[in-house]
Amino acid sequence: MNDQIVMYLHGGSGNHGCEAIINSTCHMLEDLPKLLVTNSETEDRYYSLEPLCDILQERKIAEHFFAHVWYYVWRAVFRDPESFMRYRFREVLGKNRAPLYISTGGDMYCYEISKKEAIVANSTFVRAGAKTVLWGCSIEPQLLEDPAVVDDMKRYALITPRESITEQALHKAGITENVKLFPDPAFALEPEETELPSHFVPGKTIGINISPMIVRHEEKGGITMENYHNLIEHILQDTDNCVALIPHVMWRYNDDRLPLKELYRGYEANERVLLFPDMSCRKLKYIISQCRAFIGARTHATIAAYSSCVPTLVVGYSVKARGIAKDLFGTEKHYVLPVQSLENPEELIRAYDWIMNREQKIRNRLETIMPEYCARAKEAGQEVRKLWEEIHVQEGHDEAAG
Repeated sequence: MNDQIVMYLHGGSGNHGCEAIINSTCHMLEDLPKLLVTNSETEDRYYSLEPLCDILQERKIAEHFFAHVWYYVWRAVFRDPESFMRYRFREVLGKNRAPLYISTGGDMYCYEISKKEAIVANSTFVRAGAKTVLWGCSIEPQLLEDPAVVDDMKRYALITPRESITEQALHKAGITENVKLFPDPAFALEPEETELPSHFVPGKTIGINISPMIVRHEEKGGITMENYHNLIEHILQDTDNCVALIPHVMWRYNDDRLPLKELYRGYEANERVLLFPDMSCRKLKYIISQCRAFIGARTHATIAAYSSCVPTLVVGYSVKARGIAKDLFGTEKHYVLPVQSLENPEELIRAYDWIMNREQKIRNRLETIMPEYCARAKEAGQEVRKLWEEIHVQEGHDEAAG
């Protein structure tokens, strides 16, 4: 048997939120054996993860025609949805089955396609005799009205929701014994100092992040980019702050650099506007930590800001943005601007001005609560350690009894 903690449903470090979760988790479990099964081994070795854990490329059935056909027919004939998962994770199943698997895709249950993937993966590992953990998750409350999702939640040995809206929804659905609330693991991520451009003015720069995801969720076409354009103009014309355009996800099909380059167009010669290149999650966190304020769409870009005590406005669309803001400030109002509600091209300016008018109060609040909040994020690792020890104690008893 493979005596490692297997981390799975990791999309690759090109999403620096995914990278931040794994990086932080590896440090929490520093002395335990860990294997990351990844969708992109190349990305994970390129950024910050290679020294922290073993890395294994998962098998991609779509890249192997005959295997794809065989497993498709098998699944159809025998009604065996787990067959694809057994292929995908073959190196960590069967005789190589590990005792403990951690699902690190925190918002897998937020989307229909990935929800099915998460359910089948969990079922596959549990059926193989392993324990599973749903790590740093957010789940839309209405999803827990689905009996299949509720049954799946009960299979996990441990669930660590990262905000209280998800925790309360799980409790309401009758899932309580295996649920323990902790902040997102990335709150514990350590920044890595990196050289800043000469025109970046620490404490006088507004960090801005936008993603293709929020543009897709807008209900009025073009309104998101219009709001961002207007905000940049507002900062440049009405303040002496600089603007830093900071990407956080670099996946080909979901690349923050695309809308950021569109925002940057026309400002190339303006020394007060900077467009940052790709770099690791730790370096990105350092850059964000040097900002005066941050307006962000990506959850883990905003977590980098929150945990660095930078006043932050989230342009969001899901429970994770609302829940984290609610836990930090007691309310999501004014701290999260739902992209679905954008109708007026000045709404982002008004939301930004509200934050800046209370800038010091917000910073003081974050400086007061963040040390304990980040420490609490690290404590989630202790729950995994307890589970790991319990598994090995039980295995010892089983061997003695045998």
